[in-house]
Amino acid sequence: MIAKENFLDNVEEMLKLAATRLPSDVVKALEECKKSEDNPIAIQQFESILENLEIAEREERPICQDTGIPIFFVKLGSEIDLDFDLNSVLKEAVRNATESVPLRPNVVDPLTRENPGDNTGENQPIIHLEIMPGEDLEIDLMLKGAGSENWSKLFTLKPTSTSKDVKEIILKTIEEAGGQPCPPTIVGVGIGGSADAASLLAKRALLRPLDEENEDEALAKLEKKITENANKLGVGPMGLGGKNTVLGVKIAKAGCHTASLPLAVNLQCWAARRSQARLVDDELEIEVPE
Repeated sequence: MIAKENFLDNVEEMLKLAATRLPSDVVKALEECKKSEDNPIAIQQFESILENLEIAEREERPICQDTGIPIFFVKLGSEIDLDFDLNSVLKEAVRNATESVPLRPNVVDPLTRENPGDNTGENQPIIHLEIMPGEDLEIDLMLKGAGSENWSKLFTLKPTSTSKDVKEIILKTIEEAGGQPCPPTIVGVGIGGSADAASLLAKRALLRPLDEENEDEALAKLEKKITENANKLGVGPMGLGGKNTVLGVKIAKAGCHTASLPLAVNLQCWAARRSQARLVDDELEIEVPE
């Protein structure tokens, strides 16, 4: 039996860690970007970013004033015994963390713009639940800011479209976004499925570590090619020019209807905030970023 208090406390801690510390793969990528630049303005941007990360971790304060909205990806074992409602406890954790971290109260009603002040509301926080066999429980958390999310794109391509067409559309999306999503970005791409499935694939792809190669050889090559071409665009950090426009590209695909080809692109800012937790001996344990 999983205790509610342990679960609640750890999810609240997940929110704090995500807001105040970046995963080691992202920090390493940012450090490598700084070393590769010869543009003084670009170097200065990376110096500011890395200094900001050090201060945020030391002071346990949010990396960015836009702490985003929490998005949970939950894999729940079918044999797990919970003595609480999962959605309610995740909402309670968000409410608590908004006050304790603190997180900026970003969630508003989409029409009235009324703000409850605690990052909860109708269908908030966003929870993607997947049931799997066994007694395991895995939670991935992403904090997604508006600057990058506002540049999400969904395309319905002709079924005759090629990999070259897909590559060109993704590159055009990155170029048109310019500095607005706070580059260097991570580019999540979903190909196939349906309109909603492609969008979810793109968002979920952002959870993959930057140093993790795609198991699909063709997708791995496409990710590498798009990354190389994107970094020739000259957008650079914060749109001020430089060699590093993206930190990486992550692609996922799904089978689709023979008469359709949906393509979703989801950009994540350099502050790619995420955290993970796994169930160990009936207690939720956080995988702390190195």
